[in-house]
Amino acid sequence: MVDAASAGQSAGKRVRVTQIASGNGRKPGQQATLVGLGLNKIRRSRDLEDTPSVRGMIRKVAHLVSVEDLA
Repeated sequence: MVDAASAGQSAGKRVRVTQIASGNGRKPGQQATLVGLGLNKIRRSRDLEDTPSVRGMIRKVAHLVSVEDLA
């Protein structure tokens, strides 16, 4: 098993994801991705680990969320 430090990612790197648009009327996959990110209402935010899987989910719903890097 590879830990985050040896995989080239800093262990404490996090991103704040805020939902800025509704998932209603979107494709079911986009709605499910919002739920997977822990978002379900506009202006809700979640602080998540900055991993490739989270970045992929953010990319899928980039038009519905805003992202800011945390220290």
